Amino acid sequence: MKHKSTHKKYMKKALKLAAKGVFTTGANPRVGCVIVKNDQIIAQGYHKRVGGKHAEVNALSRIKGNDAEGSTVYVTLEPCSHYGKNPPCAEALVKAKVKTVVVCNDDPNPLVAGKGYHLLKQAGIKVITGVLSKQGIDLNRGFFHRMKTDLPWVRCKMAQSLDGRTAMSSGESYWITGDKSRADVQFWRGRSGAIITGIDTVLLDDCRMSVRPESFSKSNRKIPHDFDKKQPLKVIVDSHLRIPLNAKILHKPNQVLMVSTVDNNDKAKKLKSLGVQIKVMKGKSGSVDLAQLIAYLGKQQINQVLVESGATLAGGLLNEGLIDELLVYTAPVIMGSSARPLLKINIEEMSQRLHIKPISLKTIGKDWRLRALIIK
Repeated sequence: MKHKSTHKKYMKKALKLAAKGVFTTGANPRVGCVIVKNDQIIAQGYHKRVGGKHAEVNALSRIKGNDAEGSTVYVTLEPCSHYGKNPPCAEALVKAKVKTVVVCNDDPNPLVAGKGYHLLKQAGIKVITGVLSKQGIDLNRGFFHRMKTDLPWVRCKMAQSLDGRTAMSSGESYWITGDKSRADVQFWRGRSGAIITGIDTVLLDDCRMSVRPESFSKSNRKIPHDFDKKQPLKVIVDSHLRIPLNAKILHKPNQVLMVSTVDNNDKAKKLKSLGVQIKVMKGKSGSVDLAQLIAYLGKQQINQVLVESGATLAGGLLNEGLIDELLVYTAPVIMGSSARPLLKINIEEMSQRLHIKPISLKTIGKDWRLRALIIK
């Protein structure tokens, strides 16, 4: 039991390190590493960004000589075993002559999947797996999901009143939730590779959909980021290219993807001249093929997508089974039956209702935030 509590203690530290890469690792997983000897941490590191050194190598580089020999290494993901932009971490651990490697999650990447463990065990290194695995899965849901399905993890953010309304019948929707909830949304935007919205939201709110680090909560401001250079891809579902050329969301057009059913009219030419990318994804109904869109984002190695849209697009994605997680902020206000609903989705019978599995329910300021998985 003492060993189990010790393993959890150091794995918590490794997970905390891994979370420092939540804004910068891109297509790669967030990984942290802690090296312990004689019950003392002698080195630690994390994967900072794509192309950079992996967590194990970053930690080992802080150790002089052969001091790592006989140590226990706590790492949040199975050490890699293949040559990519970096040499295999499993080989580095073997070379350092560590005694034990304790792992949080197995790596589902076919290039690794068990091969890292095999290298370690061949060298006589003891391997312990599954320590705090649930926490590790939550940190890397997008990466794990994409490795298994080729699709990104799609998280849909919504804000509502206590009676499930998002705007007045006139379209007025100014700040349903409070400042702290909006700051929290910035964090979820930041950890996403792409943000999907619909043209109606753009026309109604003239939104930027940018990550604004200055709006982060105090604790999240400490997390390293590169948002001054690179923002999540802004994906606008706009079947007929109704977007105004002066829309705020087009401020950095090279970071915008327009998804439409047309790309050969005058508006398309003007958008392309600004640097906007346009993809035609026409579905059977004449509107945008949403399943094709999600599959395309997966091919771009995007691990996580955040949907911030109106009731129609969110309802369409949900109806097609394309949403994996709900992120719902509820304000302690009542807006009445004439106000607009949270989702537009046709459910006629009780047997058709959708079920969710709550992950967490948290108070944020005066609001509540529900995280829940869609049961498919």
